[in-house]
Amino acid sequence: MNVPFTIRFNCYLLAFLSLATSMTLYAGDTMLTLDLAIKQAQQNDPWLVGNKYKQAALESESIAAMALSDPIVSIGLLNVPTDGFDYNQENMTQLKAGISQMFPRGDTLQLQSKKLQLLSNQNPHLREDRKAQIAVKVAAHWFDVFNAKESIRLIEQDRGLFEQLLEISTASYSSAYGGTQQQDVVRAQLELTRLDDRLTKLKQKQDVAQKKLIQWVSGQFVEHYTDSINVSLDDTDNQSLPALVLKQPDLLELDDDILSEKLVNYLVRHPSYLALESRIQASEANVELTKQKYKPQWGLNAAYSYRADTPNGRSRADFLSIGINFDLPLFTENKQDKQLQASISESEAIKTQKWLLLRKMIAAFQANKAQLERLGQRSQLYEQELLPKIREQAEAALTAYTNDEGDFSEVVRARIDVLDAEIDYLGINVDSQKTISQLNYYLEINNIDSVLNEGN
Repeated sequence: MNVPFTIRFNCYLLAFLSLATSMTLYAGDTMLTLDLAIKQAQQNDPWLVGNKYKQAALESESIAAMALSDPIVSIGLLNVPTDGFDYNQENMTQLKAGISQMFPRGDTLQLQSKKLQLLSNQNPHLREDRKAQIAVKVAAHWFDVFNAKESIRLIEQDRGLFEQLLEISTASYSSAYGGTQQQDVVRAQLELTRLDDRLTKLKQKQDVAQKKLIQWVSGQFVEHYTDSINVSLDDTDNQSLPALVLKQPDLLELDDDILSEKLVNYLVRHPSYLALESRIQASEANVELTKQKYKPQWGLNAAYSYRADTPNGRSRADFLSIGINFDLPLFTENKQDKQLQASISESEAIKTQKWLLLRKMIAAFQANKAQLERLGQRSQLYEQELLPKIREQAEAALTAYTNDEGDFSEVVRARIDVLDAEIDYLGINVDSQKTISQLNYYLEINNIDSVLNEGN
C-alpha cells in the first residue's frame, strides 16, 4: 500500500506546490480586471455627477452676482381732496409715477462674483480627488475578493491531499498494515473538518468583499447618466495578481526628514490640496467683500407727476423730481467691524486646514512606506527561506512516514504548515499591492489648466 500512497500523495503535492495565481471577476461577458473595476466605479459614481451640477450652479450664481438689483417702480395719486375726490378740484392733486435704482457698495458685485467663481474652481479638483479615492477603495475591495478566492482555491486544492490521507489511513487502519492507529484516522477527519470551516469563513469574506465591490461597479440606479455594464462576480477563470507600479519609487529610498521636504512638492499639486487652495482664495475674497460694507450704498430716484387742467380749462404744469439717497455707515463698531473680524477669522481658520492636510498626508505616506518596506521583507523571507524549508519539511515528513519511520500526525501538521504559509504569502503580496495603491493616491498630481477647463 505504501507505493501507491506515495505516488498519489506526491502527485497532489506537485499540484499543490504550483504557485499559479488564479482568480477572475466577470462583468457580464467582460472579465472584470482591476483596471476595468476602477474605471467602471468612476463612471458609475453619482457623487461625480452631482459635483458637476454643483459647479454649474456656482458658475451661474457667479454671473448673476454681477447684475444690479432690480429697479423699483412706484405709481400713486397724491393730494386727492377728500371732500369730493375730484381730481381737477385742487392744484396739488397729481398722478405720480417714479422709479428708483440702488447701487451696491464699492466693488461688491465684482468681489461677490469672484468669490463664487473661486468656490466653483475647487470642484474639478474635488472630482479628481474623488476619482483617486475611488481607485484606492475599489482596489482594496478587488484585492480582498482576489485574496479570498485564491485562498479558497489553495484550500480546495489541498483538501484532496487530506482526503487521500483519510482514505489511506482508514484503509491502513482497517487492514492493520503500516502501524496506523485510530487516532490517525480521527486526526485526518478532524483536519478535513477544519478545512471545511476555513472554507466557510473565506467564502463569507468573499461574499462580503464582493458586495462591497458591487456597490462601486454596479450600474444599478444610475442608468440615466452612465453607460454601465452588467456586473456578475460569480464566474472564475485564470488571472494572476496584478503588479501595480509605484509612482516615484525613488521616494522610498529617502530618509523621513528629506522625504517630508520632497513630498511637499507633490502634495501641493494634489487635487485635495488645490481644492483647499481655491477655498482659501474664496475666503480672502470674502474678506475684501466684507470691507465694502464700510462704503456707502447709493441710490437714484426719479418721478414724474401729472396734473389735470383746472375746471375753467387753465393748464397746469406737470412736475419732475430727481434725487439721490445713500446710507452712512457711521456706527461700525458692533456691525461692520465685527463682520470684518469674523470673515478674517474664518479665512485664517481655513488656512490652518492646509497645514493640517499636508501634515496628515505626509504622515500617512510615511506610514504606508514603512508598511510596504516590511511587507517586502516578509515576502522575500517567505519566498527565499520559509516556503522552501516548509515544503522540504513536508516532503521529509512524508518520506519518513512512508518508510514507517515517522508519525502520521507529523505528516498532517507539515501539510497544514505548507497550506498556512501559502495563504500567508498570498496575503502579504495582496497587502503589498493595496499599500502601493494607497501610496499612489498621495502622489496623484493635477494638470491644473486641464482640470480647470474640464467643465468648459
